[in-house]
Amino acid sequence: MYRSIRTAGHGLKWTAPRWVRECRRGIVIDADVTQSRDYCLNQLKHSDYETYLIRQFVPRSANDAYHALRTLNLELARLPETVSNPTIGRLRIQFWRDTIERVFAGSPPREPIAILLHSAIAQLKSRAGDGSASSLKFWLLRFLKTRERHMENRPFVSLAALEDYSENTYATLMYMTLAFMPMRSVHMDHLASHIGKACGIVATLRGIPVLAAPSTPIQGPSGANLGSTRSPALLLPLDVMADAGLKEEDVFRMGPNAEGLQDAVFHVATRANDHLITAREMLKNLRLGKGPDHDYEHEGEAEHVYSSAAHNVETAGSDIKRGFGVLLEAVAAGDYLKRLENANFDPFKVKKSWKLPWSLWQALRHEQI
Repeated sequence: MYRSIRTAGHGLKWTAPRWVRECRRGIVIDADVTQSRDYCLNQLKHSDYETYLIRQFVPRSANDAYHALRTLNLELARLPETVSNPTIGRLRIQFWRDTIERVFAGSPPREPIAILLHSAIAQLKSRAGDGSASSLKFWLLRFLKTRERHMENRPFVSLAALEDYSENTYATLMYMTLAFMPMRSVHMDHLASHIGKACGIVATLRGIPVLAAPSTPIQGPSGANLGSTRSPALLLPLDVMADAGLKEEDVFRMGPNAEGLQDAVFHVATRANDHLITAREMLKNLRLGKGPDHDYEHEGEAEHVYSSAAHNVETAGSDIKRGFGVLLEAVAAGDYLKRLENANFDPFKVKKSWKLPWSLWQALRHEQI
């Protein structure tokens, strides 16, 4: 039993147990971090196995951050499918926006992702100083804003719009992972931008069979049909669908037999592959002491302003070696594109990958993506 004490004029006053007081103050103990890490790993293992494999090769200094960020990405990616209307989804996004503010204020809520992220930020500050985390809040809020903007699962207006979305989500996840190491290199960010764009495009292609299928009906206690959580969706860019003569309704009704589907998927997949080819060429040139043969299009934007040292081609090789695990996202994206090509660009017929663990090990061994 917890002790009660008497104070003059106020009767009995309850003294809360220690764990309650710690929760109120936002104190995070090692046991909280361990439980939060286990939660995130379990989520990734069962719902994003590619990320679960890659996380073993991410630099140890960024490991917890990677687990938290990728679990957050998983949670937000599920929102359009798990809520009955976009308003509820936006409320959830607002919860995460408030959570991020509390995490950076040093008082995270009792939520596993928030606790692990708070711990990763504290570790980063202890290693590299308080200023080392300055860019992370910007990236996280931009990431949330982009996810919120696409909550309704509407098709992208153009292929360029899909690339912008990918830059603000998947590339941004890679920027944050590099920042948690910490690493500040224009060349690594440039590589992350191309790989992140490819990953975002691949994620859109992967989602076609899932989102185009009717959702499971919701049944009430009496067994009556109460509707469904969402309507079928096709996120392929409108300009690409127009060029291929593809109609959303045809995909919803006929699935893989819809006229123009494979042509549209081929067009979009080619853009993802182009980004991977560009990243591979950049990697090769940087290792030879050469600069990239094109400018980094995002340099000069918010949080993309670099010192002269960050442009140094001579140190690019050591940066690549230190942060190579972060670039392995390219291997998973390339693996999917190969399987998509083997299925003649029919996303409904893509087989599961059993070669990815081997491909990741080979990529790490030879430092090639």
